[in-house]
Amino acid sequence: MKIAMSGATGFVGSQLRKSLEQDGHEIIGLGRDAFAGAEEALTQRLDGCQAVINLAGEPINRRWTRAYKDRIRTSRVETTGKLLGAMGILERKPAIFISTSAIGAFATCGRYTERDTPNATDFLGQLSHDWEEAAMKAEELGIRTLIFRFGLVLGSGGGLMKQLLFPFKLGLGGPVGDGRQHFSWVHVDDLVAAYRHALANEAMSGVYHLCAPNPVSNLEFTRQLGEVLHRPTLLPVPSLLLKLIYGEGAGVMTSGQCLVSERLPEAGFSFGYPDLRSALKAIVEKARA
Repeated sequence: MKIAMSGATGFVGSQLRKSLEQDGHEIIGLGRDAFAGAEEALTQRLDGCQAVINLAGEPINRRWTRAYKDRIRTSRVETTGKLLGAMGILERKPAIFISTSAIGAFATCGRYTERDTPNATDFLGQLSHDWEEAAMKAEELGIRTLIFRFGLVLGSGGGLMKQLLFPFKLGLGGPVGDGRQHFSWVHVDDLVAAYRHALANEAMSGVYHLCAPNPVSNLEFTRQLGEVLHRPTLLPVPSLLLKLIYGEGAGVMTSGQCLVSERLPEAGFSFGYPDLRSALKAIVEKARA
């Protein structure tokens, strides 16, 4: 299968690209240059692709100035819109479009499955709404459309764990604030497996929560990571400090959502890492190798 992929060089994208290429698929990477020109130029890149995977998006774990919030939005909503515009021009359209969203679509209180209506009203809530709305327009083109709402992606060599492993190994790790915030997560291997499952399963469409079955609190995540590394976790990260460093963006770290997936198991998908301890052990062992 010929697959176009935006965000193919990021932590998630590079892992997914490697796996799909090992399966024999041809990947057409769509970098920022692909979205800089007219839709016709992007259409040429998509021509002949049976699938389009949209992973583009600026990192959110940075200080949110007004200009950077515009970049976050542009990299998600406008990029998705450009993909839809380009696919609309194609005479022979892709069979499947898989886009991305985030657990920030929901408020920080409650436990949510795919059958619940997104209810967050802050910046990330509105961003997720607009992002998903843009992606679902692919259905109007007759394209099978999926949206994966990512939990916090855990894996060695990148993402959240790349930032945390070093200080935790030094015994300098600790919970964020009081640690009571929800921590919905997914191992990167399960994330990759879910994409492969969706590409092969023509009955799958709509929104799926790409989150492991057993969410925890930030405090429990901290405790288990410390136990796996055999290190103390006695140094909490003050919320005020994060606010000073990241501004409004600190809210991503000091709050969290509790999401689980009902639709992925219903589609026959099984998580290889359903519990946090097994996921953390695998990540730490791979990092040591």
